[in-house]
Amino acid sequence: MFESASAYASGDIKGSKLVSGTEKLIGDVTTWLMILAPVVSGLLIVYFSIRRSAADEMDTKKWNNRIIVAVVSCIGAVLGAATLNIIIGYYK
Repeated sequence: MFESASAYASGDIKGSKLVSGTEKLIGDVTTWLMILAPVVSGLLIVYFSIRRSAADEMDTKKWNNRIIVAVVSCIGAVLGAATLNIIIGYYK
């Protein structure tokens, strides 16, 4: 009455399609993020610079802040994607 039975999944997790597909998905997303982040940030910086050139003195400070945020966000996105690529690389 008090016997216990252990149940184990058949097969290994590493060879499953879910794990290998997820690894490939994360790898592809991080690769595209490393390509798209600088491109989008560059376009935003150009746009913000054009808007800054047509702005008055008070608005110029806001556009400068937006340019700085775009640069920092680009660096963060690229570093995050590179970190994920490195982590996924250890599992291969």
